Amino acid sequence: MRSRVGRAMTAAVLGGLLASGCGSGNSDGDNASPAAGKGDSAGYPVTVTDCAGAGTTFTSAPKNIVTSNASSLELLLRLGAGDRVVGTGFPPGKGTLPGELDAQAQQVKVLGDTVIPKEKLLGSGADLYIDTFASMNMGGGMGDAPTEEEFKAAGINHTFLKSTACAAMSKSPVTDLSAVEDDITSLGAVTGTSAKAKELVDGMKQKVDAVRKAVGGTPESERPTYFFFDYDAGTKQPMAVCNRQLAHAVITLAGARNAFADCDGDYKQVGWEDVIAKNPDWIQLGVRNRGSEAANKKAFDEAQKWLESNSATKGLNAVKEGHFLRIGSERTTIAGVENADTVEEIAKTLYPGKVG
Repeated sequence: MRSRVGRAMTAAVLGGLLASGCGSGNSDGDNASPAAGKGDSAGYPVTVTDCAGAGTTFTSAPKNIVTSNASSLELLLRLGAGDRVVGTGFPPGKGTLPGELDAQAQQVKVLGDTVIPKEKLLGSGADLYIDTFASMNMGGGMGDAPTEEEFKAAGINHTFLKSTACAAMSKSPVTDLSAVEDDITSLGAVTGTSAKAKELVDGMKQKVDAVRKAVGGTPESERPTYFFFDYDAGTKQPMAVCNRQLAHAVITLAGARNAFADCDGDYKQVGWEDVIAKNPDWIQLGVRNRGSEAANKKAFDEAQKWLESNSATKGLNAVKEGHFLRIGSERTTIAGVENADTVEEIAKTLYPGKVG
């Protein structure tokens, strides 16, 4: 039987960030051992660790998996383990996932439009719950999150996407995608899809290494400053991504300087006066996927128009120069294979002709 050792440390989760975890921190070690890279039919038992280093051991692949949100669901779909997912919270809207993944995702039972209610989660019949959040109050009358004892009593192993759940415990800025790659490797080991996991990770590394080779030698002083504008988090008080958030790694790897790199943590509400003081060279219009190209374009247009018409932001260098990047929020701030694509896309925009 599988066993749970210890309890996860908790981390604060900012509200209003659809399908986002707590952020991303550098990996403290392997997420799974010893199965990674040994092939899909070998490697058990597999032990994965949580944010505190406590382990969960699997003697065989889980058969009924529940995911906390679209991030972990997408990773399982990419690994070829989507047929084992029996429910999810924060479901991806129709059209938000690429290609065939979208049709597969729409077949997954929705246990909660946001956080899965405690009773539904414990009664889901799952033998594994993959949590993108280290801790989240399940408000709105839905009760509290299950305790580790309640998970155990229900026969549910509770594991985490460490790249997004462990930001509060990170001791240094996150500057690479190793934690995301470790999560993919770990999920591959747990679900018996290590070969596919290796393929996904190798593809990410190849893209990032190409960008690093092309622009990594650019002196820090010559790198453009970059502000991730989370339009969906609200415009009254902007939400900055700090140096523990996955987006910081994406921005840094792309050869830019995160305007709020001096902020220790994952997210922080700041004032527009703070953004004005930073006066970024480039602004990413962080819009969540609306499910269609037309709807996404409309949202990007709205975000850009707001910056161009607002008295507090229309004088920013990036706004005056029209230096906007239209790249979705999820692929920048949420753990996934597309993080590497975002690194590549940002680098191509900021360093035209240098990145193939």
